[in-house]
Amino acid sequence: MIARPDLLDERSPAGIEVFQLTDDPALPSCHVYMEAQVFTPDSNRFVLHRSAHAHGSDKDDPRHVYQLCEAKTGALSPLTVETGVTGPSVSPDGKYLYYFVDETEVNGGRLTLKRVGLDGTGRETIFVVDAPLPGTKYRPSHIYPLSTLSSDGQRIAISGFLGDGSYASAPWGLMVFDIPRATVNLVYYGPSWQNMHPQYCRSLDPEASHDILLQENHENFIDAQGNEHISHGGLGADIHVIRDDGTNFRNMPWGRDGNEFCQGHQCWIGRSTRALTSTMTVQPQEWQLIAGRAAPWTWHVGLHTPGGVRTDLSRSFPNPQFWHFATDIAGRRFIADGAQGEGGCLYYAHLPEDEEAPLYDFSYLLTPRTSFEGPAHMHPFISPDGSTGFFNSNESGTLQAFMIRGLDCL
Repeated sequence: MIARPDLLDERSPAGIEVFQLTDDPALPSCHVYMEAQVFTPDSNRFVLHRSAHAHGSDKDDPRHVYQLCEAKTGALSPLTVETGVTGPSVSPDGKYLYYFVDETEVNGGRLTLKRVGLDGTGRETIFVVDAPLPGTKYRPSHIYPLSTLSSDGQRIAISGFLGDGSYASAPWGLMVFDIPRATVNLVYYGPSWQNMHPQYCRSLDPEASHDILLQENHENFIDAQGNEHISHGGLGADIHVIRDDGTNFRNMPWGRDGNEFCQGHQCWIGRSTRALTSTMTVQPQEWQLIAGRAAPWTWHVGLHTPGGVRTDLSRSFPNPQFWHFATDIAGRRFIADGAQGEGGCLYYAHLPEDEEAPLYDFSYLLTPRTSFEGPAHMHPFISPDGSTGFFNSNESGTLQAFMIRGLDCL
């Protein structure tokens, strides 16, 4: 762990410290995507990865490894040994890392769910998909790089391509694995789910803990091999919530009106049943942060969903230009990247208890000097207790993982 006071400037708050966690100049390392469940509940340990980029990794790269990082010392230890590891999730009790080994190909190969103790011992296979998913003709491939684990630790979900290579616009689907029973169920699928971002609600309520937040990307074309050809027209993506048995499909009241467009990042606010997304608006030209609650499905009408409850959390900030963000587990502390400064900068703020009120006490933190070239993105997030922040930067020429201490004093 290398102290990096040079990344702070005269606007940075007194008392915060910045550390570089990885430093191999020949091999990029970074944090897992912001919404991933990578922390132990005490905020003392978390997972990052080596030989990776900000949106995932190459499944055929033997150098790609998930590593456990000790937040107090920066010490790193490998957790995975296989080629093709993807979709990491730390169990709610902080004892295990669940992950997948992707050896799939279109209409073939295999996908393996595994877990290992955070001390690197007790590695075991939970389930192998090497045939059509039960009750279907589909075999998954192009596995999504993020999994999501229910708050009771009983179910893990991940998505993938379901085409067999014979036709375009084949479906993508959401698979839910029951861990104790060692079973899998394809709960939802369709042609516009190639960038699903599945996220279990982290509420401890037995019913809410079955809800999964999903992103649906409309208009894009998928060829027969599962490759995406992006369209820049139409009304864009919208966000939904579904129960993990495939029932109770709902809308989030965001985007799809021709003026507001979902950027493609959203997350639950702590353990609440309220979620937050980033949007781009044409008039005014802003990148806003909009909170909302799920409402009944009424077609792809986004912010015009009847009964949709939404709040502009960024309205107190002049000309907001926020992109990626995260909250603590209590849903009271918030971090985001913004467009101010070269390569963008990081802000810290507080979420009010009043759901109709905006974010408050914004603090500029630093300018990480991330280039945003290709997959080099900051992707900030914070520890469950809100005391420590994390981001990526390629300011050295190679993408590396960084940490900010002292946020609990702001």
